[in-house]
Amino acid sequence: MSAMHHNATRPEPDDLLQQIADYTLATERITGAEALATARFCLMDALGCGLLALSYPACVKLLGPSVPGAMMPGHGARVPGTNFELEPVQAAFNLGTMIRWLDYNDTWLAAEWGHPSDNLGGILAVADYLSRQKNPLTLRDVLVAMIQAYEIQGVLALENSFNRVGLDHVLLVRIASTAVVTRLLGGTRGQIINALSNAFLDGGALRTYRHAPNTGSRKSWAAGDATSRAVRHALFALAGEMGYPSALTAKTWGFQDVLFRGKVLAVPAQGFGSYVMENVLFKISFPAEFHAQTAVEAALALHPKMIGRLADISRIVIEMQESGARIIDKSEPLNNPADRDHCLQYMVAVTLLTGALTADDYEDAVAADPRIDALRAKMEVKENPDFTRDYLDPAKRSIGNAVQVFFRDGSATERVAVEYPVGHRRRRQEGMPLLLEKFEKNLRTRLPARRADTIKSLCCDPARLEKTPVREFMELFTL
Repeated sequence: MSAMHHNATRPEPDDLLQQIADYTLATERITGAEALATARFCLMDALGCGLLALSYPACVKLLGPSVPGAMMPGHGARVPGTNFELEPVQAAFNLGTMIRWLDYNDTWLAAEWGHPSDNLGGILAVADYLSRQKNPLTLRDVLVAMIQAYEIQGVLALENSFNRVGLDHVLLVRIASTAVVTRLLGGTRGQIINALSNAFLDGGALRTYRHAPNTGSRKSWAAGDATSRAVRHALFALAGEMGYPSALTAKTWGFQDVLFRGKVLAVPAQGFGSYVMENVLFKISFPAEFHAQTAVEAALALHPKMIGRLADISRIVIEMQESGARIIDKSEPLNNPADRDHCLQYMVAVTLLTGALTADDYEDAVAADPRIDALRAKMEVKENPDFTRDYLDPAKRSIGNAVQVFFRDGSATERVAVEYPVGHRRRRQEGMPLLLEKFEKNLRTRLPARRADTIKSLCCDPARLEKTPVREFMELFTL
């Protein structure tokens, strides 16, 4: 019997790897005024969220060098709000973790949801590191890299639902960061493809830590891990490490067969441009999982009518989109802040009770209030097909929710429905002044008032900001 032979001829790189590499190298295509303006707001918001996270010991304990003393004074990438100067892989982890910690950074909702500013950890760490090695990158270079990373992550999310096969969205952070960071480091087309192939071979993170009974704080540092892993792949590629051309499509062993149930990773006909940055969603009003933002806004409107009537409530009806119901409808006990900030009922209950929702409201001291679980027990969550349809409509991408409270005497509040959160593109005019207020407030949690004013002034001057060297910008954030 003759032995079975396999064709060992190396194929051309997978089409998707080539598409991403070609897009990443075509920086001259990134010229849209709206995309650049939105990227500037994303930069401000992400850095502000990172500084705010430094007020939380659970985040701070993970930061710094990988082992005590592993610093690069005068040469390493700086971590905003600290005195750390680190090699870029660990710096990317630090910054990515800070940005993501409070679930308050920008968001993208499609077939797969995610947080594109998670990529800033790798982008800014590498840009600062290079700038301190006499490679004079500017903030425009950072903004262009952000637009590209947002686009890669967001376009891959449009038609590919990784969560439905049990994979976590941070794998898209790893892919997007790998592409743009390899280019920033000077990588060629071949090196970008090699780095991307290795990023895909890492596989996908399991979503175990996002769901009961295992919900935990890893969801707050998983994106930092992903963007730092991207920097490692980029550095390997620049050192000449080989790639794997059919990492996606190899029969039996490739990403699609092993992790995507044999389905082909789809790229919409629109390809890669600047669509995602132009349509990104900002978390402005509440540090809440984005599918719940409009529910919390509705609850805020109802709060005045709850005063003095809590004992009279018979039930609370919440209508939402299918995607949101799938991930944040929780009736079981909540064990930690990571559990609570992904529970629709908890967020609505706190807002109805207090007329506010802050990051502190997820901590144990607030969660001990027995009124919260008492209200949760009276909640009914149901899908509204209209909300689901408009959520999936690319021309709308609404995130609708409605809340109505019913009382024992048969009366009820009005049904308050909110289709678009204040951070949506359709509410940009309303939202951006609020985003600037959020940014300034977050700066002042960590930096002296005069420095905060200097940073805000610079960030509000687009032409001056784009010309600013990265090393000078990062110096403003150093303690």
